[in-house]
Amino acid sequence: MPFVRIDALGADGERLDALGRAVHEALVETLDIPSNDRFQVLVGHDGTRSTLRYDDYLGIPRDDGIVYVAITLRAGRTPERKRALYRRIAELAHTYSGTEPRNVFITLTENSSIDWSLGHGTAQYSPAPADN
Repeated sequence: MPFVRIDALGADGERLDALGRAVHEALVETLDIPSNDRFQVLVGHDGTRSTLRYDDYLGIPRDDGIVYVAITLRAGRTPERKRALYRRIAELAHTYSGTEPRNVFITLTENSSIDWSLGHGTAQYSPAPADN
């Protein structure tokens, strides 16, 4: 049940859709997320009223093609699977939207089952104990 937020500078609806598709497909392929488990917020920044800031940290030259991908998901994936996810997102973002892999900045935030309510005001992954 990942929750994904993608922020991209100068992105129109078509590019945002392509980036969302890239991230979702990578999650399905590398972390075995169900294909119908898609919850995304896709935001394009125009550089004037809203913008993104970046530098060349760790010697990676970024430019106005920058894309920030923030993924919140339940804990438990191995470092190998996370590395595979990062690689696949960068590959698919390049294929689908032309985004240079050096411009794909990804963060994962992990939490536990009780931290999710998927609707109806209940914690579907951590049901309340039955009353005795």
